[in-house]
Amino acid sequence: MNRKMFITAATLAGAGSTLKLQAGGRTPKQPEFKISLAQWSIRKFHNAKSEEAGYLDPLDFAVYAKNECGIEGIEYVNSFYKGHEGDEAYFNELKKRAEGEGATSVLIMCDGCGMVGHPSEAERLKTLEKHKPWIDAAAQLGCHSIRVNAGSKGSYEEQQQLAADGLRLLAGYGKDKNINILVENHGGLSSNGEWLAGVMKRVDLPTVGTLPDFGNFRIGRNPDRMYDRYKGVEELMPYAQAVSAKSHAFDADGHEINTDYFRMMRIVAAAGYRGYVGVEWEGGTPGTHEGIMLTKRLLERAFATL
Repeated sequence: MNRKMFITAATLAGAGSTLKLQAGGRTPKQPEFKISLAQWSIRKFHNAKSEEAGYLDPLDFAVYAKNECGIEGIEYVNSFYKGHEGDEAYFNELKKRAEGEGATSVLIMCDGCGMVGHPSEAERLKTLEKHKPWIDAAAQLGCHSIRVNAGSKGSYEEQQQLAADGLRLLAGYGKDKNINILVENHGGLSSNGEWLAGVMKRVDLPTVGTLPDFGNFRIGRNPDRMYDRYKGVEELMPYAQAVSAKSHAFDADGHEINTDYFRMMRIVAAAGYRGYVGVEWEGGTPGTHEGIMLTKRLLERAFATL
């Protein structure tokens, strides 16, 4: 059965279940870790010109995650839904398909919505407006958070304060929707764990937190400016409400060659975090599905040692 036929059959056969809406503030502690899938992992499937696999409609993200990967949690990426901002019917259909698979919508990763810590207050307000439709969509889907980028300009301290100001604006709108605002280490000063932890201290709100990513610790465009990933994750975990297990390549024993997942998960667990850890495959070889499954199996092995 090809992917198109599979997706159609799985969508029609999906049985309904109810998504759990999570309240604002810290995500409730879970009795054990769970695995989610970041939609960025399957970006090639959403590209009609990709030669790797048949096209996958973004509406069927949950169908693929649950049926082909055995992953119950799903983390959307807003870039695959551009043009549908404010379209309640579209997001109702997306929610319906996720519910039909018994999948849990965890969060939406938001890119291309402006600079949260822009030096201009007017620009920060524009950024707020660009994020509002995605906060609305996250609430409609039953997510607990959106993930944003804390870009800014100025000195180290100035950027901390500007980013904190912008995050408070987003949190003010998200609070009434029961949606948390999470910042990922995602380039620039946000990939400096100490800097981003300092932003969290300045914001000091339970509805604003971090999404530590195992691999995004390059500061700027210089490949030599790398922040220690283990130190960075340890600094960000006290504020974490989601975790991203970034992967690029694996050795013959199924270990990610850049990150010690066993060490990372000990850091995550020691911080008291329990909940979803997201598979985010960014490699080229092996292919998309194989990379996702290798990451999932490695996480399961790491979980078993905790």
